[in-house]
Amino acid sequence: MDIQSAIDLGRQAIMTCLVVSAPVLITGLAAAIVIGLLQSITQIQEATVAFVPKIVLMILVLSLTLPWIATQLVEYCRELFLTIPERL
Repeated sequence: MDIQSAIDLGRQAIMTCLVVSAPVLITGLAAAIVIGLLQSITQIQEATVAFVPKIVLMILVLSLTLPWIATQLVEYCRELFLTIPERL
């Protein structure tokens, strides 16, 4: 395995990780912005008010996108395992 192959494997792993985690992270970010805005408007500065809705939304999005996430990870692993002989 040469340096370029190792760099490609690392790049592909990072991109897969970013793509798989994006729906949950974007949901958490959007919820944080909306909840922060509502907290600043109403001047309620309770930490649990911000934490509970974000975690519930993130769990909901994770449960809805779990089949897609699993498909993406299985596809990545399958491609990785099939290219082992070429990379050696």
